[in-house]
Amino acid sequence: MNGNDSIIPRIPIGEWGDTALDWIDDNFRWLLDFLSTVLDWLVTTVTDALILVPALVLVVVFALIGLLVRSWALAVGTVVTFLLIVAMDQWVTAMQTLALVLIATLVAILIAVPIGILAASSDRVSAVVRPVLDFMQTMPAFVYLIPAVVFFGIGVVPGIFATVIFALPPGVRLTELGIRGVDSETVEAGHAFGATPGQILRGIQLPLATPTIMAGVNQVIMLSLSMAVIAGIAGADGLGKEVVASISTLDGPQGIEAGLSVVIIAIYLDRVTAALGRPGDHPHSGLGLLRRRSSRDRGPDDDAGASQQEARDRIKGGADKGRGLAQVGS
Repeated sequence: MNGNDSIIPRIPIGEWGDTALDWIDDNFRWLLDFLSTVLDWLVTTVTDALILVPALVLVVVFALIGLLVRSWALAVGTVVTFLLIVAMDQWVTAMQTLALVLIATLVAILIAVPIGILAASSDRVSAVVRPVLDFMQTMPAFVYLIPAVVFFGIGVVPGIFATVIFALPPGVRLTELGIRGVDSETVEAGHAFGATPGQILRGIQLPLATPTIMAGVNQVIMLSLSMAVIAGIAGADGLGKEVVASISTLDGPQGIEAGLSVVIIAIYLDRVTAALGRPGDHPHSGLGLLRRRSSRDRGPDDDAGASQQEARDRIKGGADKGRGLAQVGS
């Protein structure tokens, strides 16, 4: 019985959940071991690759990426702030955190985008997925460490597991939102030309929904970085572990330097992914200059000719498919 109110019996939901975790651990140990091996290998490989390259070389590479996708201002800011990470002696831990975030983001996107596509194509799937996403976003992040530690023990893998669960919902929501927001007349034109649902998805919906999907990727990265400290509690190496150590030893400078490094990486990844989602907003980037030069080399007559040829190809393809359907019907 409930100790506070004898009328309402106690419901042991916590015990049921713990029993379910034990059942999964007993019956799917082979799958959990496989996932643990793969994820640990991926993070270790990426971390070793990032650390193997001299820090100054990698800073230049990051700056060139910023110049290519956004602006010279981001490139200069990248050099200054990433050299600050080197000067604070947090470079290795920063690269460990960057590797964890990149792998967690990759896994989350591989799961989120297909679910988002399914939710956009079916109202029933969307009705089932939305409350699950609400539950995942409402649950305190620390709770995700319970199944993570039960399944994978202590280390970087439970950190990735908890990070993926926590960062997954925005990727699903914005993928569904982007595909549902595609102009219906454009989709109907694809149907009129005889395109299959797969062709419409690959050729029309996904390209037009790319800015919204990239906004979801941006949110996944930001939430992954926000989980860096919690992943450190699970034993994952990186800046999160530095923050946890600073709390346990009351080492203020160590915590401030690690936290500042997390902020620097977050701002850099945010600016880069935002620019990739809307390349037209940054005409002075390296990619923008290349697009303008390519457009000048082709000339207006070439552009018009290419557009007319593309239109003729589409009409011809639609006519061929129409004749094929007519032959099947006869």
